[in-house]
Formats: sequence, structure tokens, C-alpha cells
Amino acid sequence: MLVRELGYELHEGELAGDSFNSGFAMPDGFEAGLFIDGESKFLEISFTFTFSGGMADFVRERIEEIMHVLYEFGCYFTLHVDDDEITFSIFSKIYFAGLNYFALKETIRDLRDAVEANQEILDIDFETEEGNRQGESHGDT
Repeated sequence: MLVRELGYELHEGELAGDSFNSGFAMPDGFEAGLFIDGESKFLEISFTFTFSGGMADFVRERIEEIMHVLYEFGCYFTLHVDDDEITFSIFSKIYFAGLNYFALKETIRDLRDAVEANQEILDIDFETEEGNRQGESHGDT
């Protein structure tokens, strides 16, 4: 699989019918999800932030800036809010017709750049295994 060729560790996945769901980790500790649906024509890559429900105003105040950043990196998002938690997922996709080593590498890089930019917007402290730190912690990643 191309993910392994890029030097990332592919986690054991789940195959359900024509769909495959897994995750991968980069050498520095960054992890993301991977989803393939046999009926669609693309591979989807995702990263999810989870916050306590009490953080709703904090997230809401930053949503416009988040949207601008995601647009810049060609990503999209979903936001699910309930009383207990807020789940904010960032997605990028690559169509099978254009799937090759370099396209996947660039798509993952753009997703990671979008995640890191949103970590700054959301003031999240994220430390990789290389010891790089950013921001203050306001939620869970």
C-alpha cells in the first residue's frame, strides 16, 4: 500500500463489505484516519479533534477562521455538537484516478498543514515525538 511506501505505519484496518477503514501514524507521532468506500471513487483521509461540550462558545468564535484555513488547504470538515462533547473532523480526499505516491504524499501533507493551522487557531498544545510544541491546550486531539 502507498501509505507504507511513504514510510508511515498503517494500523490494522477493518474491512466491511466494499469499505475499508484504518489509520496510519507518521514517524513523528502524527496520526490520521483512512477510509475507502468501494462504491465511491476516492480515498478519504481524516483527523478529528474532540472537545468538552463546555467549549462550544470557544469553537464557535473561531469557526470562520477555521473554514478559511480549510479552504486554503483544499480540505472540508464536519462538526458535531451535543451537550457532552464537540467533535470536529477535518477531511481531505484523493480520487483513485489520480492516486499515486506523489499525489498521496501531497494530500497528506496538505491535511497535516490544515490540522496544524487549526491547532494554532484553537490554541491546542500538540507535541510530536520530536518534541515540537504549539499553543496552549484547550481540548483533546
